[in-house]
Amino acid sequence: MSQSALFDRIAIVGIGLIGSSLARALRAEGLAGHVACFDADPAARATAADLGFLDSVHDTLADAVAGADLVVLAVPPGAIATVGADLAPLLAAGTIVTDVASTKRSVIDALVPLLPDGVALVPGHPIAGTEHSGPAAGFAELFRGRFCILTPPPGTNRAAIDKVAEIWRRIGSDVEIMDANHHDRVLAVTSQLPHLIAYTNVATAADLEDQLGAAPKSDDVVTTAEVIRYSASGFRDFTRIAASDPVMWRDVFLNNKDAVLEMLGRFTEDLTALQRAIRWGDGDELERVFRRTRDIRRGVIEAGQAGRFIYTENGETEESED
Repeated sequence: MSQSALFDRIAIVGIGLIGSSLARALRAEGLAGHVACFDADPAARATAADLGFLDSVHDTLADAVAGADLVVLAVPPGAIATVGADLAPLLAAGTIVTDVASTKRSVIDALVPLLPDGVALVPGHPIAGTEHSGPAAGFAELFRGRFCILTPPPGTNRAAIDKVAEIWRRIGSDVEIMDANHHDRVLAVTSQLPHLIAYTNVATAADLEDQLGAAPKSDDVVTTAEVIRYSASGFRDFTRIAASDPVMWRDVFLNNKDAVLEMLGRFTEDLTALQRAIRWGDGDELERVFRRTRDIRRGVIEAGQAGRFIYTENGETEESED
């Protein structure tokens, strides 16, 4: 192990966007003596092996995690329990297990009963990503300037928490420690609700022609071709979000349903209030809401969480993906 390495062997289970980006970042920073991976999909394993950003790619979970002092679960939230059950008998005392799922209470509830004594669980959530998926989509810079939230259960070994935190810091992330339940409520607002709205908006646009297709053609019918041709910037942003991995986001909503439903209820109430303001011509109320939301946007920019943009007097134009 090199002087800069934090672990002798890191095994990454799941080699999609996040797993492959993490592998690239670990290799770039020399943070592990050896980076191994396993993925249940043979095609993903073959692609990862061809791309050459790992030290080894294995056909079995047991071979990938053998001798690992850190195991990273980079699988959809719905697969955590199944993978955890297969993984637990393979782990030696002193091993650290972490993950990258965007729901944390479900991860803790699934893994704590499974992991043997002497194995530390330090759940994590890097708040970074793109709409792309698969091992070819990863890049080492994905986590730079982004937050990674760790949600260790009470009583977790402090040294294990510090080592996982140091991994994320060295690849460019700002690390926060947070209670798992609080994390799930925060992310329901900042990530999951926006995705749900984007999926719904794009699905509504896609359904318009189907719903009206039986009617005689008229100016009332909005076609799919028109939706694509005349997409404004807001709708284009929604289509980018709505292009995210369907399996992962299905699992996110199902595994954080209580927080998502709570925030969706609040959103529905607020949307109804705006609907009422538009119906009754209440411009003052609309302007009040819009000014408040613009202040939130400015706060996001000041916090360095707005992505890469070119700013002009008339607004902002997206330059590139995060």
